[in-house]
Amino acid sequence: MLGALLSLDGRRRRATQRAPAGPLRDFLSVPFPSRSTDCRAVEFVAVDLETTGLDARRDEIVAVGLVVFTATEIDLGSARHWLVAPTCDIPEASAVIHHITDDQAAVGAPLAQVLAKLLPVLAGRVLVAHHARVELQFLKAACARVYGEKFLIPAIDTQAIEKRRLDRWNQAYKAKELRLAALRRRYNLPRYRAHNALSDALAAAELFLAQLAESDPDDALPLKRFLQK
Repeated sequence: MLGALLSLDGRRRRATQRAPAGPLRDFLSVPFPSRSTDCRAVEFVAVDLETTGLDARRDEIVAVGLVVFTATEIDLGSARHWLVAPTCDIPEASAVIHHITDDQAAVGAPLAQVLAKLLPVLAGRVLVAHHARVELQFLKAACARVYGEKFLIPAIDTQAIEKRRLDRWNQAYKAKELRLAALRRRYNLPRYRAHNALSDALAAAELFLAQLAESDPDDALPLKRFLQK
């Protein structure tokens, strides 16, 4: 049976054939890194999204932040932050969290324009996020809405990495101890403002590098060791 990423790559090839000409097809036409590739030979993109809620089926993206990095350095020149104009009002409960108001979001770009800028950055790279399920679900829903086809990408979840580490060591923990800010404190990383798409993307990139640094430098670090299950 094909491995998880080979299966994902097969799905990528099939989705490429179905996708309409444009940004999504161009993104899908670039092969994913092999599961066996050492992390030190891979480029990553840390991504964070701010949204109108937590249900990707009905809520919308209002901000995207990203930064490209490798196992040895973060390319701050690659950092990007885009506001996305939603098609509905931002609920007050969401605005209180990410501090993006309806007036601010109104000057954002349409979702299709932001995806056209985001997808080329992701092509051929591995997505990194904290609690990556949220980013993946919203990006899948966004691509389905704009292009009518699936979004696929190998992904690393910094929260899942830490959970596996604690479970392996039989350490008890509370859910709040797996939050991004809490884990950054554990790794002695600086405190950033929470719920800003760009600063949260940078925070996730730094956290993953700290997690990598806990590995023996002489160890092999294949992607499959860190990829989301």
